[in-house]
Amino acid sequence: MHTPVTVPRKSLYHEYTVYPHTFPSDPAQSNGIVTIVGGGPIGLVASLILAKHGIKNIVLLSEQQVSEGSRGLVYTRRSMEILKVAGVADRIMEKALSWTSGNSFYCGERVFRMETPVDPQDSYPPLNNLQQNYLETYLVEEAAKQPLIELRWGNHLTSFSQDDHEVTLVVDTPEGEYSYKTPWLIAADGARSSVRQSMGLNMEGNSYEGRFVIVDIRIDLPLPTERLAYFSPDWNPGNTILLHKEPDNIWRFDYQLPAHVSNEEALDLKNITHAVNAQLKMMGYEGKQWELDWYSVYSARALTLPEYVHNRILFAGDSAHMLPIFGVRGANTGFQDVMDLCWKLVATIKGWGSSYLLHSYTHDRVGAAMEIIDEAGKSTRFMAPPTDGFRLLRDATLSLSLKHEFVRPLFHWRTSRAHVYRSSPVNSIGDDNQDMLPELENGAPLPNLKLSDQQYLYDELGLDFNIIYFSNEASLPDSLQKEVNDLKAQGVPVKVIVLSSENTVTAGAGKTFKVDAQLLQNRYGASQGQVYLVRPDHHICGRWKQYVPGSLENAFQKFIKKSA
Repeated sequence: MHTPVTVPRKSLYHEYTVYPHTFPSDPAQSNGIVTIVGGGPIGLVASLILAKHGIKNIVLLSEQQVSEGSRGLVYTRRSMEILKVAGVADRIMEKALSWTSGNSFYCGERVFRMETPVDPQDSYPPLNNLQQNYLETYLVEEAAKQPLIELRWGNHLTSFSQDDHEVTLVVDTPEGEYSYKTPWLIAADGARSSVRQSMGLNMEGNSYEGRFVIVDIRIDLPLPTERLAYFSPDWNPGNTILLHKEPDNIWRFDYQLPAHVSNEEALDLKNITHAVNAQLKMMGYEGKQWELDWYSVYSARALTLPEYVHNRILFAGDSAHMLPIFGVRGANTGFQDVMDLCWKLVATIKGWGSSYLLHSYTHDRVGAAMEIIDEAGKSTRFMAPPTDGFRLLRDATLSLSLKHEFVRPLFHWRTSRAHVYRSSPVNSIGDDNQDMLPELENGAPLPNLKLSDQQYLYDELGLDFNIIYFSNEASLPDSLQKEVNDLKAQGVPVKVIVLSSENTVTAGAGKTFKVDAQLLQNRYGASQGQVYLVRPDHHICGRWKQYVPGSLENAFQKFIKKSA
């Protein structure tokens, strides 16, 4: 019998709630079209996005409270845009600490300063710090408001089987086991995914020797919110220390372990205390009082499943891939997974999307994971050199950086960003993509646009396909209107947004917004009559210099179900 911990977790700053366990009144019956295994950030965001699409779903949460400690901490602008869709972004921003810069130190000297640009057309800052326990709490509270979501606390998946039509689940609870069937299963059960292990699926990539102790402490430090990196400090030679400021006067210390130190030794409180005090002394805060909140050990890995779609079982987040923390890639990548997966799964459920469309999830997101693994691997080899050779190269770079400024940017790693699906099966063929603004190629995320003081283009996109039409015309072309109506008749969620440089209201469009002509040109390379087709996950999948009758039909024909 499954027995989750029902004593609230202890914390210096977060009040944990123990939620009542769930045992369904009629276990064999389920109205949930999708079951999500895992109630961490990825599973909960998937649940909320599916609900926004009108899909009833069940979330199986093995525990009866949210996760402990900071864990996932830094959320990018792209993640905030996705969390806006989920309904929690505003609440997050009320609590989060935003930042744009970072400093790297070696031998007591700052050797590099990272600056992340801020674009006034974007609705969120580039990087935002918030402990995962807060994020999960906000997601749980939002999910509880949704009639299409059922959170089953204290429900542990013990076994399952699938056929071509459904997945049969056996679930253990504090009241015993029950079984039910679900048409679709999303495995969002983390790095130790029991679903992945039960299916015997193997990940591809690299595991690194670098291990880090993660420590959350409460301390009042007169420092701004930015990322701090210390290479090879005197108290931990050859290794790396990262620091982040969190809400509620909490600071996150990540320090690399020497290879000979065991996890058990590393987590001894005496050793943690020594490490924190040594780092504070090096920073000029010797003797500063602090309190310990939470600690854990992390190992750097860069791995992915080669396939995320396994008949009726779909993988997302850490169950699909495990990525190093450097460059804030973990949860941020998982959010992009579910943003891509959900609209494709919904299209399949509602009957207008072909199997080709659902399988494009693997193509798009495995491609993203492989790109991240390549980038993160480079970062990891610098932050935690896996061999003596890499360590020698890293140390030489650091030494040179003390006297030569041109060397310093070599150890700057790029932070997580929205992937460009430039080879996506969903991209239009035969459009004008090759002849238009190259940085907005098919597969790229659509740049946001500030429409007014409190209004942005992303607020208007929703979860539809959006046809962005740059026009001052009084009405849509008849052929464009017909194509839109034909798509709607087949169940495809699609609307037209007109961006006009004049005070024209375009008949037939969902909405028309007046935007300065020069801004449209600078932002989108836009001229009169241009058309962008944007996927429900905000990525461009078709571009035309001028609307041509039949363009939309041609763009959709690859993945729309012919019988729909």
